[in-house]
Amino acid sequence: MLKPRSGARRLSISWLALTGSAAAALIPAAALAQPAATAQDPVVHGRAGVEEIVVTASPIGRSRYDVLQGTSVLSGEALDRALSASIGETLDRLPGVSQTGFGQGASRPVIRGLGGDRIRVLVGGIGSIDASTTSPDHAPAVDLATARRVEVVRGPATLLYGNNAVGGVVNVLDGRIPVEQPEGGADGLVRLGYGSNADERLAAGALDVGLSPNIVAHVDAYWRKTDDFEAPGFVRSAALRALEEEEHEHEEGEEHEHEEEPRGRVENSNLEQKGATGGLSVLGDWGFFGASVSRNETNYGIPAGHEHAEEEDDHEEGEEHEHEHEHAPVRIDLEQTRFDVMGEINRSFLAFETVRLRFGYADYEHAELEGDEVGTRFLNEGWEGRMELVQTPVAAFGGTQSGVVGLQMSDRDFEAIGEEAFVPPSTTFQAGAFLLQRLDIGALALEAGARFERQTVEAAAIGFDRDFTGISLSAGAGYTLPGGWLVGLSLSRTERAPNAEELLSNGPHLATGTFELGDPTLGEETALGAEATLKYASGPSFGALNLFVTNYDDFIYGRFTGAEAEELPVSQYIAADARFWGFEIEAGTEQAMGPGALVLEASAEYVRATDRANNDPIPRIPPLSARASVGYELPDLAGRLELVWADDQNRAGPLELATEGYTVLNASVDWHPVADRDLTLLFEVRNITDEEVRLATSYLRHELPQPGRDYRIALRAGF
Repeated sequence: MLKPRSGARRLSISWLALTGSAAAALIPAAALAQPAATAQDPVVHGRAGVEEIVVTASPIGRSRYDVLQGTSVLSGEALDRALSASIGETLDRLPGVSQTGFGQGASRPVIRGLGGDRIRVLVGGIGSIDASTTSPDHAPAVDLATARRVEVVRGPATLLYGNNAVGGVVNVLDGRIPVEQPEGGADGLVRLGYGSNADERLAAGALDVGLSPNIVAHVDAYWRKTDDFEAPGFVRSAALRALEEEEHEHEEGEEHEHEEEPRGRVENSNLEQKGATGGLSVLGDWGFFGASVSRNETNYGIPAGHEHAEEEDDHEEGEEHEHEHEHAPVRIDLEQTRFDVMGEINRSFLAFETVRLRFGYADYEHAELEGDEVGTRFLNEGWEGRMELVQTPVAAFGGTQSGVVGLQMSDRDFEAIGEEAFVPPSTTFQAGAFLLQRLDIGALALEAGARFERQTVEAAAIGFDRDFTGISLSAGAGYTLPGGWLVGLSLSRTERAPNAEELLSNGPHLATGTFELGDPTLGEETALGAEATLKYASGPSFGALNLFVTNYDDFIYGRFTGAEAEELPVSQYIAADARFWGFEIEAGTEQAMGPGALVLEASAEYVRATDRANNDPIPRIPPLSARASVGYELPDLAGRLELVWADDQNRAGPLELATEGYTVLNASVDWHPVADRDLTLLFEVRNITDEEVRLATSYLRHELPQPGRDYRIALRAGF
């Protein structure tokens, strides 16, 4: 029999991963949690029924089937299959999650249509501390090559992680700070991979070593390199080419030189990534305390250029000429050095049983290279810290009361230097205090919480200094029904302060092909949300349905005005009332069939977002989509066929083109060549039919398709 994969192990430090809203974890952990595999359980391909997966949507650990919000986890072989060059592409297979699609080098997650500064990307519970929320062409300083687990909470996680988590949280757990002694004195993993489409090469490894009974060391490193990727057909969409042709036809009396349309290879889409981490922890019966230092470097191309015209005086001829300049291909050279500290003390004092501490500091810089010249440099130095005090459970109201109080602070010193510095230098300081209280009475669970937050944005160079105060509230109730069913409802009121980019932008932003204008008078946006959930987990089957609706007052987003500045369309940040609503549904089962098991899974998702003030669609919202897979698993071999479908997105934002849907077929085979060893060979074909895929969530959807057919092979070894 095979050992359960790492994805099946219960995490002993659940507080490190994503902490969601107060209503995210309302049901007793034992109510729906499935037992972990034992030596007597019939294990098929590294799994035993529905795995017990603890999702830290609350400081009190929960099974993902106990959590009222939509949650997803990638670990073990599921993570190996999804692993891609960017975090956005890796998570794109999860319900309710899409990506910004800015090429192989830069793609952030989009959750329920929300992205940018509304989604927090965390590393072990602390922000990525980079410039990725400033622009979709800026990659998060996070790589999943050495990740053990990735967790996603869909919906507001504001209460515990601040106003920047109003749309959700993604947390990467890579074990850079050890929290327990490795079995046998050492454990680790190795990943090797190759993808044919972009000639992608990957090598990564991680190792934990017990230096003494109380000291554990950690090291990891990764390297990835790709060439330009191949796309089916023309690089630019048929809709964009038809629009330009129509514009040329209306320009009577002018001659237009038609250049050959690029197709196939997407130029300047290659990348190289590398990084390493070292960590050390001291362990004891009192808890643990550790620290780590990491270094990440990435160099990648932005696979879309923009032309603009400039007028210059020809002093010799006395004539004025209009010259058209095409910028050299832009590359981003990114580097980050990061320091992390983490600790937990399990000693009761006053009304508390556990103290948890987390701190991270990072020095980040990236240069936007135009040919051999540095066009713009982005500098971001910041830190973030949090402390949680977990209360000792006590008897109350005929049940059990528990809770947590906490503090969180962060500071960001951001500067852009160069001709395309569309945002002035700024500092942002945030401080928040939160409280959660939970009451379990039999099958009923009630929870409520609040967060008070203060944010200051200052740009001394232009004399700008504003303070914002936000109060977020959340409450929920859940009830465990017989037979493995959970039903619940959560309500939230969140406030989000505008960030420096929304307040202060004023200049050309060639990566997105826009001239961005902020509004220094913007106030806080307020969201009232409700989410209903129905979940089922029993034996080998599971299912979940989440329905959500959120009404925003003064929702902040960039809206095209129809005007142009420096030959670029103007995108003005505005505040308008908006409504987001939608659903996610997923189900699966594993049924014994012959010597193995038949595995069926399916999911669907939809979000509709409308600017109620103007009665227009919010731009870059994903369309209705669905996914279905069928697989057959033996103890040493498994095959899987997956179909992904997305509808047309005809609800494009004002002055934007609609996006066509697509149907993609994927297939994979997992082979475990050695019994009783965590060794997997993965053979995969993505986009078997070489379908043209354009993401409605991407600024570049009509200039940049997704990669075409890709044959992949990967090796993962755990020890």
